[in-house]
Amino acid sequence: MGFFDKFKNKADKSTKKAERNQPKVQPVKQAEPKADLTVGELQQAQSAGKPGDKKETKPAVKKEDTKRAYQVLLRPMITEKGTYLASENKYLFEVATRTNKLEIKKAINAVYGVWPTSVNIVCLAGKKVRHGKVQGRTRDRKKAIVTLKKGESIDVYEGV
Repeated sequence: MGFFDKFKNKADKSTKKAERNQPKVQPVKQAEPKADLTVGELQQAQSAGKPGDKKETKPAVKKEDTKRAYQVLLRPMITEKGTYLASENKYLFEVATRTNKLEIKKAINAVYGVWPTSVNIVCLAGKKVRHGKVQGRTRDRKKAIVTLKKGESIDVYEGV
């Protein structure tokens, strides 16, 4: 038995006395949640048990990351044909050359908040050009014609 053991024993005895003086509180039994319920249903069941507190749980809206969307959609094409197509609920965009239809649909949804019904793609090869003695070639391009449902629209002239 060491010198400091005497002080340890006194501290232990004082905490035991304090515990005896406190009233005993029995824990409240809570019903065990069923394994089949989802998190939303569990929260709703808990809030239903409290009187006067009615809160409806809304599903969390996931905000989409538009960084990749702006790499897919390069620019809306404001041409005579593009304005004609807009009257038929179709919109014309210049897109990156390596994108596919699904990526274009996801990008339109992320940027404009509408889900296209169909996407048609047109690949345009670059043309040979000549400036005096210097010969060159314009770059290859890809156009996407995006069709929306009736009643939905995209405001493409906003940033132009």
